[in-house]
Amino acid sequence: MESVRTARPSEWDRHESRFGQIIGNSPALEFVLAEVERVAPTDSTVLVLGETGTGKELIARAIHNLSNRCGRPFVKLNCSAIPLDLLESELFGHEKGAFTGAIAQKIGRFEMADSGTLFLDEIGDLPLMLQPKLLRVLQEQEFERLGSGRTHRINVRLVAATHRNLAEMVARQEFRSDLYYRLNVFPVVLPPLRERRQDIPHLVQHFVEVFARKMDKRIDRVPQETLDAFVSYSWPGNVRELQNLVERAAIRSCDGMLPNPLPISDQCVRAVLPISAPSTFRDCTRAVILDALQASGWVVGGSGGAAARLGLKRTTLIAKMKKLGITRPMQNNMEPFIENVHSA
Repeated sequence: MESVRTARPSEWDRHESRFGQIIGNSPALEFVLAEVERVAPTDSTVLVLGETGTGKELIARAIHNLSNRCGRPFVKLNCSAIPLDLLESELFGHEKGAFTGAIAQKIGRFEMADSGTLFLDEIGDLPLMLQPKLLRVLQEQEFERLGSGRTHRINVRLVAATHRNLAEMVARQEFRSDLYYRLNVFPVVLPPLRERRQDIPHLVQHFVEVFARKMDKRIDRVPQETLDAFVSYSWPGNVRELQNLVERAAIRSCDGMLPNPLPISDQCVRAVLPISAPSTFRDCTRAVILDALQASGWVVGGSGGAAARLGLKRTTLIAKMKKLGITRPMQNNMEPFIENVHSA
């Protein structure tokens, strides 16, 4: 595949045996995986934090697979996907006749996960009324099914995840502080894709192989301009968005080539960032802004200015330039650009 560098086979084999479908070897991701390896052998509660689409469930599975509970149940529940009136039953189960419509006994997720790991995704969406019951299970490792007075003892390791800022929710009294502190024993913060850009070629290669196999297509070429667009894009939907766009491109591919699936309006940045370019988000942002400024002759506003090229408001670009310390190079017949910025 053109323009996609891969790790040494032995390195990738070792990576995949430990972390499954987690793709990449950027410093930001390697730090997260090192944290996973530290906490996995313990039974401590883990809180996985990160934007939507960053792969929080994959991290939860890796924690389970690297723990002593590997081979035992890994049960998951998305707290935002279950209606409020059914969520308590999903978590703790119910007895026949416990409420209207309860025509049979139901085993809850905690009971299903006994001796294994329970992954509660979007824990920030758990209703306040259920939070004391969850806290009790975490502290006492016991619960009752709805409609039953019998106490069930369990041995469950909890991994929770959210894209919300739970500390801010606690301050707004939208989340219990005691539950937050009980969940936040060992936080693992996943970086957004824009902060691990050097992993994008590896992810593209992985998803191309996956979809080529599913669609029974030959896709063995990714043009440099397509790869550059992928590396430059901001990826607000993170890895999930990248996966979906590669699938779209694979559907449209022909002659073994992956087309660029990004609409022109989304390709606000077309700077060529080589794989060896600085990998931090700050460095990438600075390089992209400088490229746009140079291409526009250091004009910020207007239809041909750098702000329009980047798809940003003029004031937003100026604020980013100030933050990054970007100033116009001094020329004999021009004032320092920073003066124009401060006077804007």
